[in-house]
Amino acid sequence: MATLTSLTRDLVSIPSHDDEAAAGKSIRQWLETNTDARVTRDDHGNVIARKGQGDTSLALVGHHDVVPPDGSQVDTDGEYVVEERDGRLYGRGTADMKGCVAAAMLAFRDADPASELVFASFVGEEQGGVGCQAAIEDGFAPDYAVVGEGSTGYSGDGVTDVAVAHKGRRGSTIVAEGAAAHASEPEAGANAIYRATDAVDMVRDLDFPETTVLGHDLRGSVAVTEIDGGSAWNVIPEHCEATVDERTVPGERAPLDRVEAIDGVTWRVDQDLPPMACSDAEFADTVLNAATAAQDGAPEHVVKPHATDAGWLAQAGTDCVIVGAAEPGEAHTADESVSLDVLERCREVYERIAEAWPSH
Repeated sequence: MATLTSLTRDLVSIPSHDDEAAAGKSIRQWLETNTDARVTRDDHGNVIARKGQGDTSLALVGHHDVVPPDGSQVDTDGEYVVEERDGRLYGRGTADMKGCVAAAMLAFRDADPASELVFASFVGEEQGGVGCQAAIEDGFAPDYAVVGEGSTGYSGDGVTDVAVAHKGRRGSTIVAEGAAAHASEPEAGANAIYRATDAVDMVRDLDFPETTVLGHDLRGSVAVTEIDGGSAWNVIPEHCEATVDERTVPGERAPLDRVEAIDGVTWRVDQDLPPMACSDAEFADTVLNAATAAQDGAPEHVVKPHATDAGWLAQAGTDCVIVGAAEPGEAHTADESVSLDVLERCREVYERIAEAWPSH
């Protein structure tokens, strides 16, 4: 029988940055072999399994795609390198987030659920949550979800907390158009860089969006991160663009469209990853109780700065929390790793909440 370490190692060893098919096939086959659940792998590559019955559904959610590996994380045959040392497993996807996918698979297998229990591992999370969005469009709609992204080390070193909210990200572009002219006669043209910088000044003066989720403050941010314009040192620029990174919070957005009041300026949204906020305090407390029972530390409700698939689920009506083994700064690195003890802790949390919720 597979252990959590061996199952994680197996999943991490499967390359899934360009194509998630092999990893999805492996997850589906394991669930079909080791559970009596109803298992599907949809046309998008998402793996979804269901067991138990009831009026309420709880999903254990993860993703099996990863970002491209560092050269040190791939061997000469193109396979992912997985190493175990000092109680940690090293390799691309260990922390983000095949370790917690494996933990959720074992919890799903072993739990005697209080209602319908769903396991879901999505594709395309690293591409903006395209797999999760596709599943929602196809009717995926659990009432509650525990998403296995990182929540360890927020309230204290080594403590696995329960994230009840996270920021979203809206990436957008300010586009300024002008009219070219020779730089010796600037009044003959319309300087697109000046128009863009006027817009940048407006962005700089905007208040950051903020809100409160279950008593916790969540504050967003707005920042201009790139600017590009002009064609030559002696030409008045006719085109200039500025990139804006906005970290959004539930229910609040910065009024970036105000820049369009400037002559020649338009504003374009390029990406909009939604924030997440849990609105069910009882569910959040029940998960916190499960996390407390599974560790010696004292976990807390916390907020995350990063967008996850929980945002898409929350936007569709699912109450979400995040519980996972990854620590801040661990994902996407050349020495990505995960604590095996914390993975075991997460597996226990998932199983406990599956058997405790709904509580009545």
